[in-house]
Amino acid sequence: MSFVNFEKKEISFKVVYYGAPLGGKTTNLSHLHEVMPSSVRGDLTMLSTQQDRTLYFDFLPLQSTVIKGFISRFQLYTVPGQPIYDRTRRIVLTGADGVVFVADSQWTQMTSNADSLENLKANLVSHGRALETTPHVFQLNKRDLPDVAPVSYMDFLLNRGRVRADCMEAVASRGDGVAQTLNTICKLVLAQFIEEHNMKVSMAARAASA
Repeated sequence: MSFVNFEKKEISFKVVYYGAPLGGKTTNLSHLHEVMPSSVRGDLTMLSTQQDRTLYFDFLPLQSTVIKGFISRFQLYTVPGQPIYDRTRRIVLTGADGVVFVADSQWTQMTSNADSLENLKANLVSHGRALETTPHVFQLNKRDLPDVAPVSYMDFLLNRGRVRADCMEAVASRGDGVAQTLNTICKLVLAQFIEEHNMKVSMAARAASA
């Protein structure tokens, strides 16, 4: 969950990129790290397994209006997609303020997408969380490939039976939709933080006047 550093005047948020193996999670973070100015981003850390990789870096937006006098730091993580690394995925998901679910748009990967989404829900439940109340977006990646499912079908597959979340098209290999996805999830995370902060302030004020 978000962490407020009063000494540095920073509020840290954690965003996790989740999804099936080779769906584009690593490509998203690699592209973002490449295009961000070095003055606002940290080093890209990679933890490799035999078949997948977990990446991490953080960045400081140039401006923030979350709370006057504070700036926001976002920590971006990917999780390994292979099912055998489920324990690692669960650990990385700890304390996440927002989730980007990267779905592979190829028809052949629909079952893998659905399985990974169910795994995400289960791992959130293990942390006492629910996807419905966690800021999240769906990125429909690899839209440039020939045999991809229609956006309407993927929207139905991913959003079925839940509170609706944004579905954003992307071609992460060339950077299309990558920044837009990050911008959207950051706005959702900040909006929830502001709402919860205002609620706490309101409750404290009522308690003080009681």
